[in-house]
Amino acid sequence: MGAMTAPLDLLVVGAGPTGLALATQLRACETPFRIVDRSLDRARESRAPAIQPRTLEMLSAFGVADDLVDRGSTAVRLHLHLPRRVLRVPLFDVGCDDTPYPFLLFLPQSETEATLAAHLAGRDVTVERGTELLGAEPEGEYVTCRLRRRDGTGETVRARYVVGCDGAHSTVRARAGIDFEGYAYPQTFLLADLEADGPEQGAAHTYLTAAGLLFFFPLGTPATWRMIAIHPPGASGGEVTLDLLQRIADDWTPDAPSLHDPVWMTSFRIHNRGAGHYRKGPFFLAGDAAHIHSPAGGQGMNTGIQDALNLGWKIAHVCRGAAPEELLDTYEAERAPVGNGVRRLTDRAFTVGTSGHPALRLARTRLAPHLAPLLLRAPGARARLFRTVSELGIHYRRGPASATGPHRPR
Repeated sequence: MGAMTAPLDLLVVGAGPTGLALATQLRACETPFRIVDRSLDRARESRAPAIQPRTLEMLSAFGVADDLVDRGSTAVRLHLHLPRRVLRVPLFDVGCDDTPYPFLLFLPQSETEATLAAHLAGRDVTVERGTELLGAEPEGEYVTCRLRRRDGTGETVRARYVVGCDGAHSTVRARAGIDFEGYAYPQTFLLADLEADGPEQGAAHTYLTAAGLLFFFPLGTPATWRMIAIHPPGASGGEVTLDLLQRIADDWTPDAPSLHDPVWMTSFRIHNRGAGHYRKGPFFLAGDAAHIHSPAGGQGMNTGIQDALNLGWKIAHVCRGAAPEELLDTYEAERAPVGNGVRRLTDRAFTVGTSGHPALRLARTRLAPHLAPLLLRAPGARARLFRTVSELGIHYRRGPASATGPHRPR
């Protein structure tokens, strides 16, 4: 299949936020690599909309964070809409005073990808789109990778390492023979980018109802708001319509926003799955290829970007001979506990927020209105909550690379 090119240190498969973040770090480290993606263009839909403070801190090392902030909408408050009252909760006012980004940044995933891609293009990095990984076989000190382009031409590439940033249906994970165990949630979710008259700007809005959770997040572009809701039980499936979304808002909330001018509407199922390993020989997994979970808390894309920025510099050190091969084992040792922790945390939040079980519905409608104000008024509890959500509490002080050897903070 096509000509065989000169060996390179790394082949990155997948050019979503995780792959682009990895490429950004590799370029900064001057590590020879290529990045390929089977799609012809980056995602145009907004998908993951939230960027946490820790992710911005890490990307600031490459001069990207401020560009993201300039493009996005910042939220410094959460409005928790409970039965008969609304709690206005300041975000990151306690427990996060050591970060230059004390806010939640809302930016469509498409804009995050565009910012990272522009950064790479300015440094002569080409994302090879329309290029699919067909096979990857370890042979000696290299992995022989078969690539196919959309025009039917092919190429064989030899890479010392291959990193799968290619999502939940990862080809790299399949080629490496790594399990991806877990389960699907029974609920179907509805998602829309649209205009809404009612929610206060500058805040994220969560409606806690007997039927479940309803979210409005400030986007700015391509629409003012991102709406997420559970598909009503018993409602017919099929196309997501503005009428359906308005009916949900009307039925679930006493002060329903008026919805109009949708840019994008879709439905999706949520899974909770994790890779059995983040590394197997010369193969690595990052982002959705390694872990998928509920979007509760806005952790998914952030965890993937942080996977990438934990791994990239380690591969760079090893490839230039500045660190032993064993340094690469610290990637799974450090990041798998983080990924598993996010899966557990989001599963608990998702189950409490969406379950139809009578006890959990009672907790949402009767207990939460009384307990939530007490917890959120306590600075200690709020600080722990916000450091968890912002991911600023993540550390590797007990990890294998913490005592000796080259390492980067966080």
